[in-house]
Amino acid sequence: MSDGSIKAAGQLGAGTPATTSPHVDAGDAGYSKDLKSRHINMIAIGGAIGTGLFLGAGGRLADAGPSLAIAYAVCGVFAFFVVRALGELILYRPSSGAFVSYAREFMGEKGAFAAGWLYFLNWSTTAIADITAAATYAHFWGMFSDIPQWVLALIALAVVLTANLISVKYFGEMEFWFAIVKVAALVAFMLIGIFLVVTQHPVDGHTPGPSTVSDTGVFPLGTLPMLLVIQGVVFAYASVELCGVAAGETENPEKIMPRAINSIMWRVGLFYVGSVVLLAMLLPYTAYSGDQSPFVTVMDKLGVPGAAGVMNLVVLTAALSSLNSGLYSTGRILRSMALSGSAPRFTGLMNKGQVPYGGILLTAGFGVLGVGLNYVVPGQAFEIVLNFASIGILGTWGMIMLCSLAFWYRSQNGRVARPAYRLPWAPYTQIVTLLFLVGVAFLMWWGGGVGRTTVTLVPLIAAALVGGWFLVRGRVREMARARQDA
Repeated sequence: MSDGSIKAAGQLGAGTPATTSPHVDAGDAGYSKDLKSRHINMIAIGGAIGTGLFLGAGGRLADAGPSLAIAYAVCGVFAFFVVRALGELILYRPSSGAFVSYAREFMGEKGAFAAGWLYFLNWSTTAIADITAAATYAHFWGMFSDIPQWVLALIALAVVLTANLISVKYFGEMEFWFAIVKVAALVAFMLIGIFLVVTQHPVDGHTPGPSTVSDTGVFPLGTLPMLLVIQGVVFAYASVELCGVAAGETENPEKIMPRAINSIMWRVGLFYVGSVVLLAMLLPYTAYSGDQSPFVTVMDKLGVPGAAGVMNLVVLTAALSSLNSGLYSTGRILRSMALSGSAPRFTGLMNKGQVPYGGILLTAGFGVLGVGLNYVVPGQAFEIVLNFASIGILGTWGMIMLCSLAFWYRSQNGRVARPAYRLPWAPYTQIVTLLFLVGVAFLMWWGGGVGRTTVTLVPLIAAALVGGWFLVRGRVREMARARQDA
């Protein structure tokens, strides 16, 4: 790189792209740019507040006690590194294909194939977790208690699928209001919780306060349980990368994305760590369970008429929001892959609303399998799919950091110019994050049970990816040649 270009790169503003990428992704064409700044900001915060907090925190509090707050804080830091790395790539070249498009540029079609299908594994299983959570929440109300869990799961999937197929603008509006509801509910809960702690108002005969934690200790069951719940905590942060996919359907991403991504860190600290600390002070950790949202548990035991029902409605909204996001993002990722030949052709189709409905329907199809899982093992469905989703998340985050590392390496050779909005402390941040992800996979295996079974299946997942690549590589190369000749 010349001295002049280095100087120019150094003078770029935080929201200015570093350079025009020579890479063109066919999957970026055809989308409307209907997502506004308010949509992206709320998608970013909504992605960081999902089913993993509203439902999963109850069982994890019971398993690890107050130390769960530490697990959320540690995982939150690494989640921020991942989304910050993705943000740097977005400023370099916004793409609806997101990290799949970046993997194609920096790691070739094989890398894009692996990144895309790992992301699909993530969200197809997360969709099952979300409809399972929605059905579990609905059973809170007496009018739904006699309806089988699989029926409620099917209804949830049908409603969200219909909404997602209309247009990206409609998706943006839904996510905006879903996020508003989640944030407002958490703020209200935290204000109530702080009031209860300060005034020491009894909750179910128990006096809340720091003594609730000090009586049992931060690690009442030891440090190992805290380490073992980390894989579930990683699942709670699974949607933070969603704003990267949405960047391809917004105007001026170079202005909007840095602000949205930077806000994730303090939101994580406030909503995740803060709410878990409050939950630990309001009731002993033994009062919580995986069968009910911990927020609903507190409101139910508080005895305020209708309060538990309102909170349950909020957490139901969170599950539907997560499902909506999963269908949205996989539709865009699969279209990027389809137009390069590494996904079925029908997943590249778009409707009149400029929505890639083929990929959305494929993900919804796996949701139908989740309906069957809810029929066969309703009590274990959430835990089973959570572990498989965690493998997909680890793979997706790992691919993002590998792309970021490859991007950094090319910048050192002068082949690309990094934007001023950068992942701090590169390349050490990428390396440490990749080691953390490997450590989480080891903890899943170490914990035994469903987690060990899931990790044991990783070689089969790898074999399926290799086999899948050999099936599509001919079409991928043929389409690549066609693009070069065009």
